[in-house]
Amino acid sequence: MTSPLIPASAGIQQPPSQIICAALGPRFRGDERGENRYDTVMSAAESIEPAEPLPLEKITTAGPPAAEAGGILTIDLTAIEANWKALAHRAMPAECGAVIKADGYGCGIEPVATMLSKAGCKTFFVADLSEARRVRAVAPEPAVYVLYGLMPGAAQTYANLNVRPVISSMTELAEWDAFVSTSGWRGGAALHVDTGMNRLGITVEEAAALAPRIRAENHGITLLMSHFVSSEDPDNPLNEKQIAAFREIRLLYRGSPSSLANSSGVFLGSAAHCDMERPGVALFGVNPTPGRPNPMRPVITLQGHIVGLRHINRGDTVGYNAIWTAKRATRLAVVGVGYADGYLRAASASDKITGADAIVAGKRCTLAGRVSMDLLTIDITDVPEGAVKRGDLVTLIGDGITVDDFAASAGTIGYEVLTSLGRRYHRIYKVG
Repeated sequence: MTSPLIPASAGIQQPPSQIICAALGPRFRGDERGENRYDTVMSAAESIEPAEPLPLEKITTAGPPAAEAGGILTIDLTAIEANWKALAHRAMPAECGAVIKADGYGCGIEPVATMLSKAGCKTFFVADLSEARRVRAVAPEPAVYVLYGLMPGAAQTYANLNVRPVISSMTELAEWDAFVSTSGWRGGAALHVDTGMNRLGITVEEAAALAPRIRAENHGITLLMSHFVSSEDPDNPLNEKQIAAFREIRLLYRGSPSSLANSSGVFLGSAAHCDMERPGVALFGVNPTPGRPNPMRPVITLQGHIVGLRHINRGDTVGYNAIWTAKRATRLAVVGVGYADGYLRAASASDKITGADAIVAGKRCTLAGRVSMDLLTIDITDVPEGAVKRGDLVTLIGDGITVDDFAASAGTIGYEVLTSLGRRYHRIYKVG
């Protein structure tokens, strides 16, 4: 049975970034395999001396003390590891990287990177340089790709951190090539080809025109990548269209590693796998195969403290704008979690919409009224009288209510739920 490494009462309250990050020094020499060595002395303001990552048993809790917080968020790092290993097994013989942007999908980028690095993940993808810096502080060896690409004037920072931009335009490529030529940096970069998203990426025609550079000894392309538009819908014809377009580009870049599949793309079959998978949200328990059983282990449990109990009469309304009316004499539990904590306002209940569910004293109950900034209200009329008291915990996600269930009740997707998780929760990290 999984249990917290140190109970919440132990009083270790530093955020994971403060727990894990060690003092950073003035020099970085690349990984032990001899790749991407960069021996130029760099400015102390931007350089990193990778320290030995902090043992996972030191990653325990974060945020305010449990007794002072409106809610408790438990993050199962072992489940994240298990999900990555399951995806890696499915993708074999392709490498399985990990997308841990948006603060590790709301779960904490440092503990997630530490766990996956120890599990054997050799490649991470993040959104921007600030996230890359945080990953590099706890995971000195894996390759780190920055999906935003090369912002003007940022090339030296990539070198200082030993991380790689994902090049998405000819302008970026020209700036990157100029930097490489003048600095001698050989850390490499990914080349992003747009096969249908129409967001970031060079065109298929531009990619074809650039293909001859692959014959140069130091061409600098360490990964060729594209991104699915609708991989969660396996019957969407866009999937096959993108696979075919990317296959043609891969042939022109033969010898360079390539990557197409995101979380759902891993389940589209071997034609989508290429040389590297880039799962993200599936690592954190969201179902990558909507409409079918979830192959991933749940990662988060969200609980809220009851801050008040009350009785109301039939015909009374609850919450802002009086959108929910009691159809009987009703008992309510008021919980100290709201949309400021990422419990989405769209999950509210009204006379027309059921809204989200919660587990109270082992019984599934429905919300009553509108979710407000700091509070939500649950109809606990069917819970035995005296079964709950002020200060007790109710389960908002977990115990059969999945991230996807809550997302559906709010008319959104699991991505938004995870990345909206607030910083007012007391956080417990589990390993084992």
